[in-house]
Amino acid sequence: MVVQVAEASGIPRDSFDYFWSLQGEWVEEPNVRRGGESGVQRITSKDGELLYAKRQTGHIYRSWLHPFGRPTVLREQDALLALPRLNVRVPELVFCGAQPDPEHKWRALLVTRALEGFEEIEHWYAGGGRERHGEAVHDQILQELAGNLARMHRGRWQHSCIYIKHVFVRVTGEGEAAKPEVALLDLEKCRRRMTARQAASHDMKQLRRHSSFSDADWKKLVYFYETAFGSAIKGL
Repeated sequence: MVVQVAEASGIPRDSFDYFWSLQGEWVEEPNVRRGGESGVQRITSKDGELLYAKRQTGHIYRSWLHPFGRPTVLREQDALLALPRLNVRVPELVFCGAQPDPEHKWRALLVTRALEGFEEIEHWYAGGGRERHGEAVHDQILQELAGNLARMHRGRWQHSCIYIKHVFVRVTGEGEAAKPEVALLDLEKCRRRMTARQAASHDMKQLRRHSSFSDADWKKLVYFYETAFGSAIKGL
């Protein structure tokens, strides 16, 4: 899924160097961890398209498959390619690549299209979205969130960092014509588990710890989730 467009200044627009050369404002300042640095910029392509670029130097993870380390954006790429096939809404991948770098061992880059019209669910709450659209639409949002999570988990994918800030929502239309949508972000730690139940148990308990859902809303979410997942998850 690489953008195929014309060349400019001798640099192919589907290349690592092209995307690395684009600069924008930091929406997530570079932080030092995993042996390197990682941050996210909001950038605009030369065609005027709004994109998000995760830039990393020396930022790796290790696993039994990759004991010497692998850039974390490559793991995120795996999830961004796999989850849409499970009908899970995630940002659309534009470009991903990694290059050996003498100074940092690795330079790595992951570029996604902006989720137009989506916002963090907590920002949606704070902006009065629930009051404006009503409880029926809010229930649909909980059901959409539950469905996305259940489909991800049934495919044995675990988000592994499912905080409420990684849940984005968009509501188009008004009244009975309102259409809520949910997307999941920040899949850097996403990985496959041996069983769907392992993925489900980890993520749902983590979401409960790192969200501000009221008891009533959480019970609704769990009901929608277990209905979509097909069975109850102990401890929810």
